[in-house]
Amino acid sequence: MSVLLDIKGLRTVFDTRAGAVWAVDGVDVQLMRGECLGIVGESGSGKSVTFASVMGLVKSPGRVAEGRIVFDGRDLRALTPDQMRAVRGKEIAMTMQDALTALNPALTVGEQIAEVLEAHDDTLPPRGRARSRAIRDRSVEMLGLVGIPAPDSRLRQYPHEFSGGMRQRIMIAIALACGPKLLIADEPTTALDVTIQAQVLELISDIRKRMGMSVALITHDLGVVAEHCDRVMVMYAGQVVEQGPTAQVIGEPRHPYTRGLLGSIPRLSMRGQPITPIEGQVPDLIGLPPQCRFHSRCPVRSDACLAPIAMRAAGPGRSARCIHVHEVAP
Repeated sequence: MSVLLDIKGLRTVFDTRAGAVWAVDGVDVQLMRGECLGIVGESGSGKSVTFASVMGLVKSPGRVAEGRIVFDGRDLRALTPDQMRAVRGKEIAMTMQDALTALNPALTVGEQIAEVLEAHDDTLPPRGRARSRAIRDRSVEMLGLVGIPAPDSRLRQYPHEFSGGMRQRIMIAIALACGPKLLIADEPTTALDVTIQAQVLELISDIRKRMGMSVALITHDLGVVAEHCDRVMVMYAGQVVEQGPTAQVIGEPRHPYTRGLLGSIPRLSMRGQPITPIEGQVPDLIGLPPQCRFHSRCPVRSDACLAPIAMRAAGPGRSARCIHVHEVAP
């Protein structure tokens, strides 16, 4: 597989009155064509900001300060605003965490799909009834693709007339309307019950295979990553701390933080046993010392961890930001 998205040295900062918050600090990651990459970590670890930076959607007081974002051979940071708008929605699409607030309550579902097609679909007839008919047919097709029953009649309905799971499907339909090469799914199962979560995730996996697109799946749920992702990237305090093939990272974690995340998940085999949480809190991202950012919470920390820690090889196709990378037990 060839590389679709190549991020190197990405640093995104929010300039606040209290100081500079480096929400993303030196992220390197590659996403291959047709691959599903899982991005996991606690809230505030930089998962969503990393991919908002890719989309050019970081708003003031935030800004991308450094790094290269190469998508399909083009450096996105070198594009003009108009050129970037042509990429968003057409080649890279993103579904937001809360479908109810992301969808426009004043427009019907059909109108919201039509907006994307009007802006990005170059195959539509130039004008008139033929164009309107093509947009409607394509909108019906997309709702049918994501499993909305009676799509022809439901185009005229508003977001509040759908359930949470249906709204999430509509978000996916809007994102896929122009056949993007990359879908960024930001917490696509937020606020959904487990049955609907499974349906939405299976839908994304099925469409990914059918359309041959890549998926960046941002989530807190390592179970979701284990079942649906080819590779996983673990983030902590704005940095990548471990990445590699999903089965290997989950089966034999090489960073104490990854191990802590896995240890805090309840399992049926642990019935009657207490869950082991990660002690402490995520550090304040203002004025961080150069040491390992997980140092204060790490059970295997040493004085050597007080120096800056770079990513180290942890096996074929794997790396971890830890000097004890070969000492952390599976």
